[in-house]
Amino acid sequence: MTKAPPLLNVLPPEARDRLLELAQETAFPAGARIFEEGARADRFWIILNGAVELDLHVPGRRAAVVERLGSGDLLGWSWLFPPRSWHLGAEAAGPVRALEFDAVKVRALCDEDRELGKALTLRIAEVIAHRLHSARGRLLDLYGPSGSETLRLAD
Repeated sequence: MTKAPPLLNVLPPEARDRLLELAQETAFPAGARIFEEGARADRFWIILNGAVELDLHVPGRRAAVVERLGSGDLLGWSWLFPPRSWHLGAEAAGPVRALEFDAVKVRALCDEDRELGKALTLRIAEVIAHRLHSARGRLLDLYGPSGSETLRLAD
């Protein structure tokens, strides 16, 4: 791969190259279940092209799509935090190409290279914060009172 995904551009170049050495390109056909809510989170992906829908199990109903990820997005962060199980499910919305990373190998690399580990963890935290903010906005659109834009999420 000649160009790193933008998600990894915050890493020092040498650390980014070491991480990319662990990546394998993979593909998912449309409709493929990539992971299930509650299952063991042992890998993650950076989407190269295509779209993935994140969904939430709703008892007695079809899973509810809560977010759609696309090119350049991180798919999966649960591998980083105990208990290392998926909080949501994921399904390919169409054909998807992605870089796949083995979580055990990446965590070992992060332990070995603390600078890389810190930078990667901070980047993933930024992704999580952005997704929480987006989810909050969607919930306010659905359920908030008129003028709900003044409500704030407590830190």
